[in-house]
Amino acid sequence: MLTPERRNSLALEAQNEDEKAGLVYRDEPPIERAEAQDAPPLEYTVSSTRKLVFLTLYFLLNLFLTLSNKAVMQKAKLPWLLTALHTGTTAIGCASLLAMGHFQLTRLATRENLILVAFSSLFTLNIAISNVSLALVSVPFHQVLRSTTPIATLLIYRIFYARTFSQQTYLTMIPLIVGVALATYGDYYFTIYGFSMTLLGVFLAALKAIASNRLMTGTLKLSPLELLFRMAPLAAVQCLFYAWGSGELARAREIFSTEPIFTPYFLAILATNAIGAFALNIVSFQTNKVAGALTICVCANLKQILTILLGIVLFSVQMTLLNGIGMAITVVGGIWYSKVELDNKRAKAASGSS
Repeated sequence: MLTPERRNSLALEAQNEDEKAGLVYRDEPPIERAEAQDAPPLEYTVSSTRKLVFLTLYFLLNLFLTLSNKAVMQKAKLPWLLTALHTGTTAIGCASLLAMGHFQLTRLATRENLILVAFSSLFTLNIAISNVSLALVSVPFHQVLRSTTPIATLLIYRIFYARTFSQQTYLTMIPLIVGVALATYGDYYFTIYGFSMTLLGVFLAALKAIASNRLMTGTLKLSPLELLFRMAPLAAVQCLFYAWGSGELARAREIFSTEPIFTPYFLAILATNAIGAFALNIVSFQTNKVAGALTICVCANLKQILTILLGIVLFSVQMTLLNGIGMAITVVGGIWYSKVELDNKRAKAASGSS
């Protein structure tokens, strides 16, 4: 039987997959911004069936990659190089799809290209801050604070875009956060610096989700494949620099020279892992586009619960009554949020047709 700390670590591994999914692009002139405020957000114009399909794929691929990452990291704990492999594979995959004519590139100005460079930097900075903060606080505390990312998303939308949500939407955040806190309950400890870094990571995660959504639905309107094609190579290079700066490259050379890890079996696992990451990146960006940044952040909370359930089934992770109650509360919060979003979509459609 594994300990509650093991359960928390599984949920944390799943959470780290969400680090791969968006800078705030605010270049609309006043008239366009006013029009954008009158028009309903894209997520309210997408059919519920299409959203459900992408959300289901998002959850399944996330769980698969969590298990796959665990298998790879047991052989070689090199997170930055693994992330570089994921982004590098995504870059190659998108280049192949471009060559086959599955999408076309948009002509971008220098300023827009700089925005994409900043976006890729946000991607790697988010991972770096998450890793640093985890070393300064306990895993349960890290998970609880990260579960407030939907609140940060609401605040950023309110402050920078003057976008408001219904009162019911705000209320659904309570069970989603409280539920995760109970489901991952454990020893809480943190330093002031660790708390600050974790809180910064929360806002970076929310900013990334909103930024990727804006790049795909705002004035640029990049397709998910084009956004990945432009971002992934930059992120891969940045991850390699982080690996070098953190000493991970030197550690990798030592591991590869002393341990025969590149067996056919491990190479097969590594290839499957890279392909899975490529698929997840595409689905993650597409889900963000059709479901919205807030829904993606809510899904991250629900995914923690699914990961805990997976740990119980596959790894005999121990669960207390309090943990079970927290899981149930989170699921109820997710159902409530889904209903509220559906009601909001109907209300927007009704007001648009009147």
